[in-house]
Amino acid sequence: MRRRSILIAVPAGMVTLAACGGDKDESSKATESASPSETSAAPAPKIVDGPVPAITAGTKFGEKPTVAKGSGDPSKDLAVKTVIAGGGKVVAENDYIQAHYLGQIWDTAKVFANSYDAKTAALVPLVQGQIYEGWRFGLAGKKVGSRVEMAVPPTWGYGTEGNAQAGIKGTDTLVFVVDIEDSFNAKSSAKGEVVAQDNVDLPKVGTNTDGKAPSLEIPKTDPPKKLVANYIIEGDGPEVSAESTVLVQYKGVQWDTGKEFDSTYANKQLASFSLQQVVKGWTQGLAGKKVGSRVLTVIPPELGYGDNPQPGSGIAKGATLVFTVDILAKM
Repeated sequence: MRRRSILIAVPAGMVTLAACGGDKDESSKATESASPSETSAAPAPKIVDGPVPAITAGTKFGEKPTVAKGSGDPSKDLAVKTVIAGGGKVVAENDYIQAHYLGQIWDTAKVFANSYDAKTAALVPLVQGQIYEGWRFGLAGKKVGSRVEMAVPPTWGYGTEGNAQAGIKGTDTLVFVVDIEDSFNAKSSAKGEVVAQDNVDLPKVGTNTDGKAPSLEIPKTDPPKKLVANYIIEGDGPEVSAESTVLVQYKGVQWDTGKEFDSTYANKQLASFSLQQVVKGWTQGLAGKKVGSRVLTVIPPELGYGDNPQPGSGIAKGATLVFTVDILAKM
């Protein structure tokens, strides 16, 4: 993924399982290493239905599970079992999923990462090079609302190098329990109540929710001097904080030219990043807004790039930036 224009310095890049830590004894050491490094793609696995260890407690969807140690030798294939069958939309490769998960080692039952303790579901891209290949292959085709258990051999986990920081050897099969809460793709949009756009001195934003880029009409007036962050569609989800990681659709144009310089719609790929990694106008403009919303932000130069836009970004010095942002999810 190319660097997003709205970012300060950190690529949107990889959203990892490490974003949600577990308890301090078992997974805090893994908070920076519990996701696979980008390697060449593994061959597509044969998917079998077992063996997988028993879930001995926390058996309901959304509850932190306790998983037994693996018994005997794990399969050399990718073992995938739907423990609870959901009735929601079908997950596809390259989707983002919002999910709670627990990961442990087959031989020892040592938990190396989980999201349940943090009480915040992870945002995970099922994209080659950005997540365990076992997840990419094993979760595709499952439905939202499902609990899925997987036993992932090294080939579709960390490979023969393992992950020493997380305590994972190159021979370890990894066991995951994943509760799929939601999924999103390049056609996802805001959903909520349309809000009147009465100020003729502000850009007019389209209210379509078909996954296509909304229209964005810039008035022939001078831009506002202060940050604007207005609902176009107001969702009913939880509020975003300045520390949140968000999953969004967006497009950005310059006020003076109306020229688009960045767009997830054009790239056909959602973007996810921490609001601590973006220009101040995004952080301040989205903080307090609700998940599910479409937000118009007009960012003055001092809250954008000022006289130092990123080379090759298509943003002029001193530009006022205009964005329409659909907040799909947060963590």
